[in-house]
Amino acid sequence: MRLPSYVLPVLLLPLLASGAAAAAAPDVVIYGATPGGIVTAVRAAREGLTVTLVHHHAHLGGMMSNGLGVLDTIYDGRRAPLYDEVVARLGEHYRAKYGEGSPQHRAATWAPKGSTQRPTYEPYVAERVFEELLRAESRIDVRRGYYPAAAVTRGRRIETVRFQRLGGSGTLNLAAANFVDASYEGDLAAVAGAEMTWGRESRTQYGESHAGRIFTKAILVTAAKDYFPTAVRTEGLNLRGFRARTGPPLPGSSGEGDRAIQAYNFRVCWTRDPANRVAVTKPARYERDQFFELRDRWGIGLSVPNAKTTWNAPLLTGGNFDYPNGDWPTRHAIAERHKDFALGMLWFLQHDPEVPEKIRAEMREWGLPKDEFTDNGGFPWEMYVREARRLVGRKVFTEHDGVEAPGLKRAPLHADSIAITEWPMDSHSCHLDKVPGSDHEGKVLLTEESRPGQIAYACLLPKELDNLLVTGAVSSTHVGWGAIRLEPTWMHLGESAAHALVLAKSNGLSPANLPPAALQQTLVERGIMLAFFNDFDLAAPTAAQRAAQYLGTRGYFSGYHARLEAPLLRAVAAVWAQPDADPMVTARRVATAEGADSGVTAAAITAAEFARLAGRPWPQPPPGPLSRGAACEWLYRSVTR
Repeated sequence: MRLPSYVLPVLLLPLLASGAAAAAAPDVVIYGATPGGIVTAVRAAREGLTVTLVHHHAHLGGMMSNGLGVLDTIYDGRRAPLYDEVVARLGEHYRAKYGEGSPQHRAATWAPKGSTQRPTYEPYVAERVFEELLRAESRIDVRRGYYPAAAVTRGRRIETVRFQRLGGSGTLNLAAANFVDASYEGDLAAVAGAEMTWGRESRTQYGESHAGRIFTKAILVTAAKDYFPTAVRTEGLNLRGFRARTGPPLPGSSGEGDRAIQAYNFRVCWTRDPANRVAVTKPARYERDQFFELRDRWGIGLSVPNAKTTWNAPLLTGGNFDYPNGDWPTRHAIAERHKDFALGMLWFLQHDPEVPEKIRAEMREWGLPKDEFTDNGGFPWEMYVREARRLVGRKVFTEHDGVEAPGLKRAPLHADSIAITEWPMDSHSCHLDKVPGSDHEGKVLLTEESRPGQIAYACLLPKELDNLLVTGAVSSTHVGWGAIRLEPTWMHLGESAAHALVLAKSNGLSPANLPPAALQQTLVERGIMLAFFNDFDLAAPTAAQRAAQYLGTRGYFSGYHARLEAPLLRAVAAVWAQPDADPMVTARRVATAEGADSGVTAAAITAAEFARLAGRPWPQPPPGPLSRGAACEWLYRSVTR
């Protein structure tokens, strides 16, 4: 019998005895050595927790180690220390190996403003970075080749999880105070009994205009003056422009919900270096007719350093519907078909007489790299699982959380925000159906509509369990998921979750019972972004900027400009001094006040006057007009002391 490709490396590992476990229960068990899971483990360990990190494969790093090859973010600022460290380590690898300003180093760092070029990297470099991070932490015990098969719960807590060796008979029973599901599939949350969903909600379920069955047409531009979103140019939105968006829903977009999920593929890393190239042979399963459906993707993809590419073309639409709830043999069969589809598509583009000769000649220059995935013939170990199960948690992130809120110039605010989104909400195709003038059904890229949002802590919390954080399959709708499902966002969430675990242990609480404000104060002091602003990032946050991060979840800013150096004007000061418990109410009051403050009679307030409005003493208030930043500092000290 031919063994699955993902099992072979696992069988090379020492086999643990059935039921074997660590000598002492760790503080936390994390399932999923994705980038987000690794960041959670590393931060927790650096803060003193003991961690067991379990992954279903022998190789760690998720899609960043499996051919993704690019930072999927349009925000080039600092947002969370460990994410920033990973990005810096990727760039440093190329600087140290090839030299400052070398083509490889330039490719791995941000291009000047105005460019859509994002940092790129080779798969083996990402894997090396993650392995180095883990090896440096003695408190992390990594267990490779296991997946969650069952869980024992008592009341609202997970007590133990039984992990099954993938492709073998060994088991691993792990107890811990707390658990984290950082996997793409949400397998740990599912076996523990958390409510999960998959597929697409209807348009009416959450009132999302792009939910359910939908047809759109991609709009592509080439000139920087036309990049999306236009708010980058018109409002100073501090994001990198994007060259594509989809137009409005077309006739036939019924909004009907279903169990369809967006297409998967392997993000194959090809090389054109003759010394490093292995030619592709035609696979036995060759689905030629489907390759004509992908004419708009007949190209080799995005360049990464050293004559390589990350290929996003071979989308097998509809071939993944059984994956989210499938067992591992089912998932293996789906992955094998996707592998054949990817290899078959390149062979088709290289040899099929109906492909223009110019394209065939170019594509024949490419093959699998000898120096990547060396124990798997140069082919990625893991398929790109863009969407599987999703938690149905205590809060659901919807399309509304990623667009401007009515009456504001920013997305909705959440008083328990622990991370941001910034990528445009999107989905690859769900079906191959079309209507006149459309792309394949389900394809959506809301670059123009999307705005940086806030991810509530409650989106990580199952309704049923108090000691499980779900940082991968976060609670969201299909549309909202498009803004979350990016590795930078998952790493950001993972670091915030790690601090929640540390705070929970130090206070003798379950993560779900943490006061969100206490967690946010820790995150603010540790340089983790809770609210997006145009005019500063967290490279070296000042006291005023830290305060604005916290107050940015409380409604003190109706837009993305903090303007901390500007004077605090009277109408806004009145709202800041007496905010509402609901941050959205406060933000709308601020928006109204800003309109009032635009008049010729607007005047700055003093610190003493502001303290009287707030009804709190300000010992030795500074003289002169009060700046917005100084007011933020004082307010933050007042509410967090």
